[in-house]
Amino acid sequence: MEPVPEDWRRALAVVAHPDDLEYGGSTAVAKWTGQGKTVVEVLATRGEAGIDSMEPEEVRRVRSAEQVEAARRVGVETVEFLDLPDGQLEYGLPLRRAITAAIRWHRPEVVISMNFRETFPGGGFNMADHRALGLAAMDAVRDAANRWVFRDLDLEPWPGVRFALFGGSPQAGHYVDVTGHLQAGVDSLTAHRVYFDNLGADFDPDAFLTGLAEPTGRAVGVTHAIPFELIEA
Repeated sequence: MEPVPEDWRRALAVVAHPDDLEYGGSTAVAKWTGQGKTVVEVLATRGEAGIDSMEPEEVRRVRSAEQVEAARRVGVETVEFLDLPDGQLEYGLPLRRAITAAIRWHRPEVVISMNFRETFPGGGFNMADHRALGLAAMDAVRDAANRWVFRDLDLEPWPGVRFALFGGSPQAGHYVDVTGHLQAGVDSLTAHRVYFDNLGADFDPDAFLTGLAEPTGRAVGVTHAIPFELIEA
């Protein structure tokens, strides 16, 4: 594995649901904001379909607040929501257009997203929202640079994205050394308290992130590391 380049200043994290970024990605974000980099989060949905025992409108409110707090714990001040329907994201022009608008507006050098492959490491099947969102995010990087695509947005094209990072990918070939930042990532994941309390499973954020960061770290010769798939723009 190779280290993720860190000679940049602005990143845009685009994911499908509250908590998606916190399974590793926000630990890297904690490192980057600590370096003085700016990271903005954009979420396609508010995760309103994610808790079976609660009404969607209440879940929208709770999970939105949890995401804002999770972001704050890793130094992210700006969290935006596209308010698309949870569980019903579709790959296509509307989703590409929405993400393109975010890229042109925030003008990042790096886009951070999530695994769009069919499976997770280990073979578990990835969910439809994740697959649609991650693929649309990568395509939106190219769309954002092309002035003749989505001309109705009335935003200047942005060809400045250097690469995109996808967390949780079975094809990860890069890593971020997060030694000294793991606790911030754990705190960020722990912010989704109501969500985890209603899953009906005994989930330990500390054990999960340690179980990801320690083996990756050993493999690359550091204490803790988070793996990513890197695709150049």
